Amino acid sequence: MNLFRLDASILPATSASAEIADIAEADWTARHPDAVVTRRHLGTDFLPADAWAVATTAGFTPETDRTPAQREALALAATLADELQNADAAVLAVPLYNYGVSQHFKTWVDLVIAGSGPTTPLLKGTPTVLVTTLGGGYGPGTPREGWDHSTPYLERVLGDIWQADLTVIKRELTLAATTPGMEGLRDLAEQQHSQALAAAREAGRVLAGS
Repeated sequence: MNLFRLDASILPATSASAEIADIAEADWTARHPDAVVTRRHLGTDFLPADAWAVATTAGFTPETDRTPAQREALALAATLADELQNADAAVLAVPLYNYGVSQHFKTWVDLVIAGSGPTTPLLKGTPTVLVTTLGGGYGPGTPREGWDHSTPYLERVLGDIWQADLTVIKRELTLAATTPGMEGLRDLAEQQHSQALAAAREAGRVLAGS
């Protein structure tokens, strides 16, 4: 058995997404104590920003004419795709940054697609927990309703392209406890926190049964 765990927070020591994902992972590892956990932390071990472009252009270059950089980029793309393909379960912790997915997470997605093809269902039928955290509020009726351009993208890639058996845990208002002007949202933020932790425990039980 092999669990794939991905993190994308740039602040791992205080990561709200990692806190939730840790719970789901713990349930899986308790059920499979001798299994392998393949980890990739995009927020601390950055992928080369130009690797996707290099890998993509390599695909239009005859193999004998490829540069060392092109071969290296293709090998990286294949490795990233294999990490997903080989997973029996997956947990991804992906915060929203600047109203969308971060550059380093998008690089990872693009490289996986370069290594597997644009429509390959790498996670088909694989139990997958997506944890996504948002500093503000983006739900119906909020001033920034519709500004969350991350969650729909994540669901499209993981669920529709890679065909994961997807569970989404979304926690908003993570900055309410520390941000001036958000004091009135702190009770709601704590409710969302508690709900996310409970959802992680439930998702972990489902994941562990995979």
